[in-house]
Order: sequence, then structure tokens, then C-alpha cells
Amino acid sequence: MDYTIVAVVIFVVALLVVGGAFLIRPRRPQAPDERARAGEREEGGAHTAVAEREEAEEPGDAAGPVTVAEPPTVPPPAPPIETPPPSAGRLVRLRARLARSQSVFGQGLLGLLSRDTLDDDAWDEIEDTLITADVGVTSATQIVQSLRTKVKVLGTRSPEEARTLLREELLAQINPDLERGVRTEPHGDRPAVLMIVGVNGTGKTTTSGKLARVLVGDGRSVVLGAADTFRAAAADQLETWGGRVGAPVVRKDEGADPASVAFDAVSRGIEDGVDAVIIDTAGRLHTKTGLMDELGKVKRVVEKKSQVDEVLLVLDATTGQNGLRQARVFAEVVNITGIVLTKLDGTAKGGIIIQVQRELGVPVKLVGLGEGPDDLAPFDPEAFVDAILGEG
Repeated sequence: MDYTIVAVVIFVVALLVVGGAFLIRPRRPQAPDERARAGEREEGGAHTAVAEREEAEEPGDAAGPVTVAEPPTVPPPAPPIETPPPSAGRLVRLRARLARSQSVFGQGLLGLLSRDTLDDDAWDEIEDTLITADVGVTSATQIVQSLRTKVKVLGTRSPEEARTLLREELLAQINPDLERGVRTEPHGDRPAVLMIVGVNGTGKTTTSGKLARVLVGDGRSVVLGAADTFRAAAADQLETWGGRVGAPVVRKDEGADPASVAFDAVSRGIEDGVDAVIIDTAGRLHTKTGLMDELGKVKRVVEKKSQVDEVLLVLDATTGQNGLRQARVFAEVVNITGIVLTKLDGTAKGGIIIQVQRELGVPVKLVGLGEGPDDLAPFDPEAFVDAILGEG
């Protein structure tokens, strides 16, 4: 027997047994943590892509809502500063408006004086017309007596002569020689101080604002004092007027002491070196003693800082005789230096100018002839008489 062949066969069989055992060896099972790590590696790419897509779609902190910054608030631009017209010639420019309101007064008198016969009844009618226009009984009587004397001396008279006679008499009663300038010149380092006083509803705050325009139009600098602390709207209104011409307004909370506001306004005027300080006071009934005493206090407190150059009483021309009673009481409390007659365009009773001046010895210095911002004018007696008589 050939042992060599047998050995070869045995060797081959052994190799086949060993190789088959290696090929059919079972795979070792994975531990749970290994399977988890394998899953994370398989899904990691997908998770990363989703996260990147969400971050691109929803930027910001996922813990709360996204805050969008609002654009900054831009304040509205301040209104431009106006340049009012100068006071010179204002009443002349407003003559047509004045003539319309006073035509009943002037033209009625001219018609009566131009009659062919002037008997007692005619003269009584002339006197009644004057009284109706609030000239006052005393002044009306004087005018009629003077006219009757001149008519007798002249004899016959034409309409032109009647106009001349009436013009002379009205001017004499208005007294063109009275000092009507509003004192607005500073004295030293102190500004001129003007107090505006009057009863409720006469237009004091509006007059204060319009007067500031008159002064600015004349080249003067102004500070406004809102001493009407009973009405918050009064201070707001005054600020509107001041803002239009660049005049600062000193004000305090509603209910503050008016004398304190007036004092601070004058102090501000001194600090700023302005020409004039206009103090708007609260409206008060001339029959209320407490309110009138308070007005006197305002004036006394202001005078600790600077002298008061003007105390201008605002009268409504439509109130007639009641306006005269108001004027008397105010004059007793604060020594009125001048009259501002408002709403003169809304009444035919311009004769109140004659009566107020006669009773108080105080001149009408300013007249209001409308609602426009520049309808306050220095009173010119000749322009006034010419307007109501229809002269150019």
C-alpha cells in the first residue's frame, strides 16, 4: 500500500474541514449601545440637514417670539416762523372793514345834517343817533350843541360842509391829542412789561397773541406769560400764537399762582434780554372782589422785578354801557393805561370810544377789527373818523 498517497489525501481533507469551519462561523451579536451608535451614524446626515434648514427658515432664539425693532419716531417739523407786517398803516389797511361796520353811524349822521331844514325834531334825531352809537348822553349833547351853533353861523350848507363839520366834532370828542402809543421800549436791562386784563370772553388771550405779532412785526423781541392759570387751554392757545412768531411762552400747571407765572415771565425776559414781556391774565368778573384783588397782587409782584409799563384793558365793543362799567372797576384796581377795543368790526357802536375816554381819561390805544391774526391795529383817530364818514 502506498502510504504517500494516503498522506496527501488526509492533508487535503483536513484543509477542506478547516476552511469550511471558518466560512460558516456565526456573526457576533452587537451590544445595545453599539446598535444605538450605529443608528446615530446612519441618521446623522439627515438630522443635520433638517436642523440647518430650520435654522435658515426661523432665525433667532427658539425659546421666544422674534422681536422686530421699530423705526425711530421722527418728530414733525416745527412750523416756520412768520414775519408779521409792521404796525404802521394797519388801521388804514383795515379801513374798508371799519367803514362797513360804522356806516350806519357815520352815514346816518351825514344824512340828517344834509337836510334842507334842521328843526328841533331833526336835532333830536341827530342826538338819538349819537346815543344809539354809544357816544354817551353827555358827549352827544355837546356834539349837537356845537353843531347847531356852527350851522347858524354858516347859514346854508352843502353836503361837503356838513361832512367837514361832523368830522371836526367827532375828532374833538375822540381827542387826537391823547398819547396813544403803546410803551414797549425796554428801560436799561429791564424789558417793558405789558399786562392784559379784562372780563371773561373779551378776547384777552387772542389780543395778547396778536399784540405779540404787532411788536415782532415792528422788530421787537417778546416773551409771553401765561398767567391765566384757570384755563389750561389759555396757555395752549398762547403757545400757538407765540410759536408762530418765535416768542417763547412761560407757563405753569393749571391752578398755579398767576403772580408766580407773571414774575417768572419777567425774569425770563430779563435773562433773554428781550424788549417786552406780555402777561395774559385770567378773565374775571368786575363784580368779584377777590378776583380783582388777585389782579392787583399780580401787578405788585411783577413790580418787584420790573416796572409795569402798560395795563391794557380789553373791552368788547358790542357790550356798550356794560363795558364802561367794567372799565371803571378795573381802573380802580390796577390803574389802566389804555384800552383795547375788540370786535369793533361787528358793531355799529363805535361811539363807545368817545364815552370810555371821556369817563376814564384813558385813551383807546388798539382796536380789533376781525378774526385774522393781523387784525389788531393801533388806533388812529383821524383814520377812524374818515372811515366811518366814507372818506378815502
